[in-house]
Amino acid sequence: MKLSKYTLLSQVPFTPGVKSTSLMRLTKPTLMPHQALVSESRDLCGDALARLNDIEVARTPGLAAFPLGSLLTLPQNFGNIFLGETFSSYISVHNDSSQLCKEITLKADLQTGSQRLSLSSVSPQPIPELQPDHSIDDVIHHEVKELGTHILVCAVSYMLTSGERMQFRKFFKFQVLKPLDVKTKFYNAEKLEADEGLPLQSDEVYLEAQIQNITPGPIYMEHVSLDPSQQYTASELNNKDGKDVAPVFGPMASLAPNDTRQYLYCLTPKPELYQDARLLKGVTNIGKLDIVWKTTMGERGRLQTSQLQRVAPGYGDIRLTVESVPDTVALESTFELVCRITNCCERTMDLTLVLQNVTSQSGLLWCGVSGRQLGKLPHNESLDIPLSLISIVPGLQTISGLRLTDNFLKRTYEHDEIAQVFVVAVDS
Repeated sequence: MKLSKYTLLSQVPFTPGVKSTSLMRLTKPTLMPHQALVSESRDLCGDALARLNDIEVARTPGLAAFPLGSLLTLPQNFGNIFLGETFSSYISVHNDSSQLCKEITLKADLQTGSQRLSLSSVSPQPIPELQPDHSIDDVIHHEVKELGTHILVCAVSYMLTSGERMQFRKFFKFQVLKPLDVKTKFYNAEKLEADEGLPLQSDEVYLEAQIQNITPGPIYMEHVSLDPSQQYTASELNNKDGKDVAPVFGPMASLAPNDTRQYLYCLTPKPELYQDARLLKGVTNIGKLDIVWKTTMGERGRLQTSQLQRVAPGYGDIRLTVESVPDTVALESTFELVCRITNCCERTMDLTLVLQNVTSQSGLLWCGVSGRQLGKLPHNESLDIPLSLISIVPGLQTISGLRLTDNFLKRTYEHDEIAQVFVVAVDS
């Protein structure tokens, strides 16, 4: 049984009645959708719905809740063409007359908004002759890579027995639609704390990709991956315990129309970027998403996004990061915080550290000397500063009120909400 169907696009007879051409799109039948009525057995109408599912003609035996049936339905029209799919067309040039035609050439071009592509698989050399009631057939394939209007141009040239050269062209216009809606979000992470209590350098970027199926039918998500840029290495966070056999989405990879699936990736800068803070600050290219899916009949589509861009963190002249801080502290006790100050500007800075306590907004108070001279800090170098605080209010508290003054320019850099700790009241 052949699974392909020819959807007639156009058929053109042309003067002087010697030949005709037919242009058809090769399409496959589709599986009849099955919308199962799912309910629990203890529901009032659970038994009735179960009986309706059993007698449903489109139901796949043994798969009561599967969204596709076992029956095939043939397309009755041209159908939709989506970006990333392969467009296939059958072209037939037929000699309808009783005359012999010579030196026949067939050329098929696809005109898009930006280019013109040659698709004909027939030899570019002219075919010597075409007998009456015979045909020249050609099947063309093209992976659609642009949205918008496409025009398929078929040109045929031949010579009559009288030596007269004849030619004609046929145009077919169709629209390429968008199959998926991809939205991305970026989250910048500056510092994490290692399990052993040691500081861990991290300028990771978390990418959340939301992929929505905007086609009229379900699709099978075969492959979604992130191809990182040269400045990053990427790790996928869409599997349980890092195993490919246990995706967080469950065993079903089907995506129904208008459904959205979220994918998460972690990108880590390569070590050479840490040699210069300006390089790390200037990295905006993240990478490209590569998406492969299949339709209900196994036809594959593929999309690759353009280079994803993120807004780099605004470090300014001074970058302040937290090297270590406890997660939980006892009420009315002191704890230490270690901050790292990095000079990101082009000149040497002479810094003064000022600690400001705002009791009405925070449950933490700074302990120690405020207005301390930190000395000169050269370009692209760092300085670790241990600081002490005391907790006065229980709950989740935010560390704020750290000020750095550049004595050369008399400019003050304010750093608030640099970390959070949970203050616990301990029973005596």
